[in-house]
Amino acid sequence: MTEMTMTVDTSAVAKKKPAVTPAEGVDAVLVGQLVEQARAAGLQLTGDGGLLQQLTKRVIEAALDGEITDHLGYDRGDPAGNNGLNSRNGARAKTVLTEVGPVEITVPRDREGSFEPQIVKKRQRRLSGVEDMVISLSAKGLTTGEISAHLAEVYGADVSRQTISTITDKVIEGMSEWQNRPLDAVYPVVFLDAIHVKIRDGKVANRPIYVALAVTVDGTRDILGLWAGDGGEGAKFWLQVLTELKNRGVEDACMVVCDGLKGLPDAIAATWPLAVVQTCVIHLLRASFRYAGRQHWAEIAKALKPVYTAPTEAAAQARFDEFAEAWGTTYPAIIRLWRNAWAEFVPFLAFDAEIRTVICSTNAIESVNARIRRAVRARGHFPNEAAALKCVYLAVMSLDPTGQGRKRWTMRWKPALNAFEMTFEGRLAAARR
Repeated sequence: MTEMTMTVDTSAVAKKKPAVTPAEGVDAVLVGQLVEQARAAGLQLTGDGGLLQQLTKRVIEAALDGEITDHLGYDRGDPAGNNGLNSRNGARAKTVLTEVGPVEITVPRDREGSFEPQIVKKRQRRLSGVEDMVISLSAKGLTTGEISAHLAEVYGADVSRQTISTITDKVIEGMSEWQNRPLDAVYPVVFLDAIHVKIRDGKVANRPIYVALAVTVDGTRDILGLWAGDGGEGAKFWLQVLTELKNRGVEDACMVVCDGLKGLPDAIAATWPLAVVQTCVIHLLRASFRYAGRQHWAEIAKALKPVYTAPTEAAAQARFDEFAEAWGTTYPAIIRLWRNAWAEFVPFLAFDAEIRTVICSTNAIESVNARIRRAVRARGHFPNEAAALKCVYLAVMSLDPTGQGRKRWTMRWKPALNAFEMTFEGRLAAARR
């Protein structure tokens, strides 16, 4: 990793005209003078004692001085302070971790001890930007040890693993609120899937993390919640999840896309009787490959494509009969798999092409799961269920930081939502009330 502390050619910086208009309130001439003075003194821009650290120190201390002035009601040296009331009482030194490294500051005090600074609170050792950085690194899958090493290497800051864990634990409060927030009354599509993580509970074992993702009537993505299961993925636990979603306000879902888990369609029907249950085609294909030799995967994929791209259910049945005749003797388990899933496989064939495109698979939720798996894989395994959920939640909250993904998602879903309005006439109106 490249060391951030480096000597900068400040003379070049001082002479170079800014490419963009300086931010409002920032004096470009003053900035140039500061850089020129730093160059003349041989001062580094970054690193221990560098220009950025000194500027950070001065800015924080000036803000603290302004806070205590506001608290006391008079400026430093003002005769109004000689009134026998509360007054300044020196300062104490304190080191805080900032985005430019550790900075030693002096915090003013008052005689009554009633001053409560806000920019750097009492007992606060890190500015909010550092905490945001730690949470971001954790969301990308770095362990507490890796984050600690990163801060030490790049910023020269000694931050313990326990401190990093304490920082990331703060998200749990927000997670609880997020997990119990009210939901829309109706969603056009709800995707259900589970990923598996390794949790050490006596011994390391695979445990499912259940994920429910919905598309709103406005075409935006809404992750409804995360749940940690015990043991393997099961329809009984999914029923608990669906019941919770209904209790949080989801009265109806037009379509629910899921894998071929036995019993899950019944759980969906018990929760939302009008919902159309669609088995994910991608899951069916993956399950088919598990029964086939790798040398036949390409041929089987080619032979099954006419089945799930057929214009009608009757045409799909005809194509599947041809597939069964060609491969039934070699792989009878594949034929049985598709026949058992047929009732939940064919619903999307009755809809317009716009709806088919977006609901014939769980690709919408697979992209979310891919980000989650990336974060989970870096951890190896988790000490408990709470640690696993925290990691997954951080990964989910860090999705689409620029907002561009939301725009693309909405554009992709607009044609399908128009088709949903026509196909499920009147059912989406409840979400707009």
